[in-house]
Amino acid sequence: MASPNILFALWVTQPIIQAAIAAVLYHRKLHKEFPAFFAYVVAQLPIFGIEFLVHLYWASHYFNVYWSLAALNLVLSFRIIHEIFLDVFKPYHALRDLGTALFKWAAIIMVLISVALIAISPSWEDPLANSILVVQRCVQVVQCGLVVFLLAFCSNLGVSWRRLSFGIALGFGLISGSDLISSALYSGKRMQTPTAQLAIMIAYGVGMLILLTYSLANRRSDMVPVLVPQRWDEALMDIQPPQAEADSLIPMFEHMVDQALSKTNNTHA
Repeated sequence: MASPNILFALWVTQPIIQAAIAAVLYHRKLHKEFPAFFAYVVAQLPIFGIEFLVHLYWASHYFNVYWSLAALNLVLSFRIIHEIFLDVFKPYHALRDLGTALFKWAAIIMVLISVALIAISPSWEDPLANSILVVQRCVQVVQCGLVVFLLAFCSNLGVSWRRLSFGIALGFGLISGSDLISSALYSGKRMQTPTAQLAIMIAYGVGMLILLTYSLANRRSDMVPVLVPQRWDEALMDIQPPQAEADSLIPMFEHMVDQALSKTNNTHA
């Protein structure tokens, strides 16, 4: 059984580590390279202050405040995933554009899922909180998948495990994985609430320490294009229409849609 004092101590140490991360990022000017990650770390400080005050003086409102702020963290977390993707594929402009388009559609789909869950689940005690929880789980799965992807393909992509983007993915992947596993064990009644909270708190602290370590140890280095992803990038560039702008895949998508529509019209003619 986890002591409430231990949980409280782990909770109040979080903003200390986050403030240190923010200071290191700003001092080393890494906040310009990873603005979403920097925004997330900085945002945690007022979020902790709000939650701490509500927990002490307005405990009955803590649930609503927590989930409202969780929605903000979701947006920031999703932007961090996109930011890592852009850094990993920095030498490959076409792949970056394709990834940006896919991330935008993924964000729209997650919002639609949330709205649909609110509409079709009137039996939930708090449909908004449960919808946020579902989207949160989706983002956590993506974060874990990103870590697996980088571990499996970092050598193929030319990504060093010492790179800050790798450390960000590793830190958030550890936090998300622990949250998913603890929640699953708790839902299956294989873990008590205090134990689950302790596991999540410890994993979050370790994840933040990983982020701090990578922020301190990071050395800027340009990525050199690797043969296989460079071929993917060139293949995407080849299917762009000639009049397309060099730095965007949107004209390519429009061109593909126009071709599909013209074929359909010719079929029905």
